[in-house]
Amino acid sequence: MINGGAALSGTVSTGGAKNSALPLLFATLLADGEYRFHNVPLLRDIDSTVVLLEHLDYTVDRDGGTLAVHAGECGHLDAPYDIVRKMRASILCLGPLLTRYGRAKVSLPGGCAIGTRPINLHIEALQQMGAEIEIDHGFVVAKAKRLHGACIVFENATVGGTENLMLAATLAKGTTIIENAAKEPEIVDLAECLVKMGARIDGAGSSVISIEGVEQLRPCSHKVIPDRIEAGTLLLAGAITGGDVRINECVPGHIDALIQRMTECGFRIDTGADWMRVLPCDSWRAVDVSTAPYPGFPTDLQAQFMALMTVARGTSVITERIFENRFMHVQELVRMGANITPKTQVSVVRGEPGSLNGAPVMATDLRASASLVLAGLAAEGETIVNRIYHLDRGYEKLEAKLKRLGARIERRAA
Repeated sequence: MINGGAALSGTVSTGGAKNSALPLLFATLLADGEYRFHNVPLLRDIDSTVVLLEHLDYTVDRDGGTLAVHAGECGHLDAPYDIVRKMRASILCLGPLLTRYGRAKVSLPGGCAIGTRPINLHIEALQQMGAEIEIDHGFVVAKAKRLHGACIVFENATVGGTENLMLAATLAKGTTIIENAAKEPEIVDLAECLVKMGARIDGAGSSVISIEGVEQLRPCSHKVIPDRIEAGTLLLAGAITGGDVRINECVPGHIDALIQRMTECGFRIDTGADWMRVLPCDSWRAVDVSTAPYPGFPTDLQAQFMALMTVARGTSVITERIFENRFMHVQELVRMGANITPKTQVSVVRGEPGSLNGAPVMATDLRASASLVLAGLAAEGETIVNRIYHLDRGYEKLEAKLKRLGARIERRAA
């Protein structure tokens, strides 16, 4: 429940990046031993990954933000439906299991309902590396004597596909080249961890990544990078309330595209090496945004930015180029008084300061839930956001952080 109208003020810190922690945890499938990961957020998706690792006979212990993973011989080589249906990233166990053990059986993934997000790019690339793969009764069933290096050209840059191929290629015979690779900071973080484990990787963060396979890897310790999407969401929370908010333990360079758009709106944003601050702004201009792969504007901040545009001066056009079904939050924002005309990949937002009013709304996916929280902070009256379990998949105690900044927000049992 949110009572809007309070300008946020103060300092808050971001947690570790969920989208980095998940592939890092799956990297433990590549070598036996004890791993220690620091700055791991406490989230439902992390919990689901731990359940999957425990199903594979691993032992995982948490001490605050540190996860200790005790990796041994996998007792199972499958990822069952009951676990995978909760989280799309579970498909990332396919590459490491296949390259290390020569076989894997992984249920087709679930996760947020924001488009089809096919895994065919993962499958086709692994087939080029020598895997035999079929879809059988809802499972991806794969086998290979030993994967071999190949030149993989992705038709579309895919973060999950790039990660899966990087994991698989580390123990493959020969050199694998990934062209049109994803460039996200999470890709770089995974590469740095794999290099600590003994992998030979060049080019992470560019469009061409080269991985020379090795015979064996070793465990390591690694600190997860800050969550750029959480940082951007907190920055937008400060902005939409006309507040003065400083975010620590972040990397402003990871969300340059957002900062540039907010500056065009009229916000002043100060930045340092590991912090950023949005200063109070009474009124801001509408600007157009088109989502794109990194370093473009993140699709995971599109919904939150749309909330900001609903109370801007003027009309903005928001184009979604990554997923075909990521405007499900629009109707909920309209319930709160927003003037938005959605099309298939474009939404026209006719902004008007002070136009939002509190209402009961329903979250449809992770980032949509965050946009509704932001809208509630700016709205007049009381907003109740239902189905906040979506929020818990990607934000650690978001309401507590907002409350520390002065938001009138509380969580109530369903």
